[in-house]
Amino acid sequence: MKIVIAGAGAIGGYIGAKLAQAGADVVLYARGPHLRAMQERGLRVISPAGDFEVKPQVTGDLATIGQADVVFLGVKAHGLTALAPTLRPLFGPDTAVVSTQNGVPWWYFQGYGGDLEGLRLERVDPGGVIAASIEPRRVVGSLAYFATDIVEPGVIRHTEGNKISFGEPDGTKSDRARNIAEPLIAAGFRCPINPRFRHEIWVKLLGNVAFNPISALTRGTLEELARDPDVSAVVRTLMAETEAVAGKLNITLPISIEQRMAGAEKVGAHKTSMLQDLEAGRPLEIEAIVGAVVELGDRLGVPMPATKTVYACAKLLDHKARGAVS
Repeated sequence: MKIVIAGAGAIGGYIGAKLAQAGADVVLYARGPHLRAMQERGLRVISPAGDFEVKPQVTGDLATIGQADVVFLGVKAHGLTALAPTLRPLFGPDTAVVSTQNGVPWWYFQGYGGDLEGLRLERVDPGGVIAASIEPRRVVGSLAYFATDIVEPGVIRHTEGNKISFGEPDGTKSDRARNIAEPLIAAGFRCPINPRFRHEIWVKLLGNVAFNPISALTRGTLEELARDPDVSAVVRTLMAETEAVAGKLNITLPISIEQRMAGAEKVGAHKTSMLQDLEAGRPLEIEAIVGAVVELGDRLGVPMPATKTVYACAKLLDHKARGAVS
């Protein structure tokens, strides 16, 4: 099985490094200093489970790779608009595309049925570019449950976690999903296949919608946000509004807000991915995580005053941090 990691950053790079360590046929696509470092020195992983180095095939040109069996989309959600149209050279008749992005994925309402069948969220897929580039039949959903960051070009730090969850949009436990999971399991990941994957998306969203933007605005770690009485009240309000949107989509969450808060506190002094991006000067993944839920709330008639307030503040923070606003 030929696997391409299209976006070998903190998440994709860690997946690619573990696959390479296990001897899988994997190609990493990256850009900039991270690409050059991996080409020159290989990829180093620092992890509590043991440090290691690999020298996988790395490229900055997707057209040189050829057709793949599986393509993992390792970029953040806002990077898919630029990446998706360049993927065509990787696609054979049966190439599967695995989305690993946080938030509401562009494919969420493909094959959904009912009045919302085919709904495109403008904040997730502006102009429909992603959907036009990746046929629905190729898509396999995925969520990564591990903490990683790029310490320096060519060096990824893995803090904790080893789970990658998969789900077919049609809810089946397909042979395709099992085949994709197989090399990852051999590489040391836990890879459950969830027939209720859309529910799992909302479980993760319940925390991300609140913790990610508020952590960026306050610079607070998960345990700080969960323990501060005033901030934790805001977090709970955003979670309640998000839960209301999920309910309109007939999603009953298998975890309570209090359980989600307790879980976040237990993680400890962890910086969310959005706070890490802010500190590194990278664009924030606001639209797919928060904007999409706000857009759905407006469409479904769910009031979201607290979420809209945090969303507006986080967007301005993102613009100012990147110099777009003086």
